[in-house]
Amino acid sequence: MTPTSSDSPIVTGLLAYGMSGKLFHAPFLALHAGFELRAVVERHEQRMAADYPGIVSYPSTEALLADPAIELVVVNTPNDTHYDLTRQALLAGKHVLVEKPVATTVAQWHELTALARQQGRQLLAYQNRRWDTDFSAVRRVVESGQLGRLIEVHFRYDRYRPALHTKVFKEDGRPGSGLLFDLGPHLLDQAISLFGKPLSFEKTVGSYRYGSQVPDHFTIQLRYPQGLNVWLTAGLLVADPGPAFVLHGTLGSYKKDRTDPQEAQLLAGIKPDNPAYGRERVADQPGRLVLADPSGHNRVLPPVADVAEPGNYLGLFEAVYEAIRHGQPYPITDEELAWQLEILE
Repeated sequence: MTPTSSDSPIVTGLLAYGMSGKLFHAPFLALHAGFELRAVVERHEQRMAADYPGIVSYPSTEALLADPAIELVVVNTPNDTHYDLTRQALLAGKHVLVEKPVATTVAQWHELTALARQQGRQLLAYQNRRWDTDFSAVRRVVESGQLGRLIEVHFRYDRYRPALHTKVFKEDGRPGSGLLFDLGPHLLDQAISLFGKPLSFEKTVGSYRYGSQVPDHFTIQLRYPQGLNVWLTAGLLVADPGPAFVLHGTLGSYKKDRTDPQEAQLLAGIKPDNPAYGRERVADQPGRLVLADPSGHNRVLPPVADVAEPGNYLGLFEAVYEAIRHGQPYPITDEELAWQLEILE
């Protein structure tokens, strides 16, 4: 691999240009001055050049990995391929940014992290929901201490999608398929980033859609010190979702809907550098923060007190850049990802 200076852009290749590559990776890699988006794997149609003229389209992963200019490979392929493709990229001497789940077993993850250390490469997880607008508000409330000692926390990610997905790999029961490995990593990462490793956990999964071969509903209960219980729930047959975040503590409660606008904005073609990007609609999407009054009355904070800082997945890519170029600690640690996989597995 060609030697690089500490301030040169990180030459990057994508392993796919489906929805993930088009929405969650390419716009940020193209915008961030610390990256040079060079290549993509496109086995059939070559579509990425229409959006990014000059992109190099390779017919296979092997061809992209053989490109000596590429330093960072984004593994954004089906879940069951993450382990093998990450391993191939590391053996080729590349840094890797791998989507969730980073593997399908804890043993696979330990093998990959050991290989990354052996190769002297960075192995980083793409857990973008830490940079969601709504979650930033939740984090701010938790860290403020306004709720006192937390007792009960619920994070939910609900949808109504009764039909089986048209992508077979999501529905055929292969490793990493089903809702647990789809939305579970998002919810677990958010909980672990706030509360750390649980003392214990209990998991319930079910399949309810007609013809489903994989879990389409789950609840995970995480038990923490001082009696804190955290429930993580997701379902594909929830026609009227309630709040996505509910927290109860000794001094108050907080509720907030899932309001992060980034995915919808990216689908609409809004770029991450647009001033409106990541901003929720304040008028109709505030959370509700209720603090207990010693006199017996509750005090509801006005909506303006809950205005969340705009979310922006560009923060994740900045962290990737700093980890690779300047050796800064990456906020999503190998240990946290191992805890996540222990629960998912």
